[in-house]
Amino acid sequence: MPKIAVVGSSNTDMVVKTTRFPGPGETIIGGDFFMFPGGKGANQAVAAARLGANVSFISCVGDDIFGQQAVNGFIKEGIEVSGIKTIPNTASGVALITVNAEGENEIVVASGANALLNTDHLLSLADKLKEQEIILTQLETPVEAVAYLADFCRKNKKKLIINPAPAAFLPNEVFQDLFLITPNETEAGILTGIEVLDLETARRAAFILIEKGIQHVIITLGSKGAVYFDSEKEIFVPAEKVQAVDTTAAGDVFNGALALKIAEVFDWESAIKFANKAAALSVTKMGAQASAPYLNELN
Repeated sequence: MPKIAVVGSSNTDMVVKTTRFPGPGETIIGGDFFMFPGGKGANQAVAAARLGANVSFISCVGDDIFGQQAVNGFIKEGIEVSGIKTIPNTASGVALITVNAEGENEIVVASGANALLNTDHLLSLADKLKEQEIILTQLETPVEAVAYLADFCRKNKKKLIINPAPAAFLPNEVFQDLFLITPNETEAGILTGIEVLDLETARRAAFILIEKGIQHVIITLGSKGAVYFDSEKEIFVPAEKVQAVDTTAAGDVFNGALALKIAEVFDWESAIKFANKAAALSVTKMGAQASAPYLNELN
C-alpha cells in the first residue's frame, strides 16, 4: 500500500440543511441538523485510507470530547495516529456549515487546536515524514507549518502536494520546486490575480504558478472537471455527472484520491479520472468524512 502522510486540520462539522442561505442579519428556519467528523486534513486522510493507502495523519486536537472522538474515528479507519498531538486546555476545531437545497454550502471554521500545529511538532516527526511516498497538506493550519513542510520536502526529495484551501497568501519560497499544487478556480485566482472562468484563464493562472517554481499544477473546475498543467503539456479531464446532495468535502476527497493514485501509478490522466470519480461519489452523500467512498464503490 502507498505510504501517505496527511498534515492538516481536524474539525467537527455541525451541519444545518436549509432551502436557501440567509441574508445579512436574517434568521431563517432550517431543516435537519447533522454532526460529522470533518476538517480538510482529516477528510483527505480518511479519503486516502478508504481507497487503499497506508495513511499517517499529523494534526493537533484539543483535550475535549470532539478531539477524543476524532482520534477514535481515525483509528477505526485504519489511520496511523501517533502524529496527532493533544493540546491541553484547548478546544478542538469546529466548522459551522449550512447546506442549501442545491447541495451548495457555506462554512465558517473556528480553528481551535489546528492553529497550534507548528514547526516544532513537525520537527519531532521528521523520521516519520521521511518514510512517506507522498505528503499532502492544506491551509487550515498555520502557513509557517506549510512553509516548513515545503523546505523539508525540497531538502529530502519528497513529493509534497499543497491543496491551497482555504486560499491564503503563501511566501514565494513555498513554491520553489514544489511537486504539485491543486487550487480550485477561486484559489487559483487569489494565488495569481487571474480570475479563472474557463480553460483559457485556468491556463494563464497555471503558468504563473509554474513560473514561480511549481512542477505540476491541477486546477479543479467544479462540475466541469479538472485540468493538469506542467511546463510542456495540458490535460483536461471532465467531471462525472451526478446529482449533488452535499458538496462539503468534494475537494478533500479529490485530493486524497489523487495523492493515492499518484503514489500508485504516477499517470496524470488516470489519477485525475480516479480522483474525479471519487469526488463525484462523495457529493451524492451528506457529510464530510462520511461521504468519502470506499474502493469497492469506485470499482
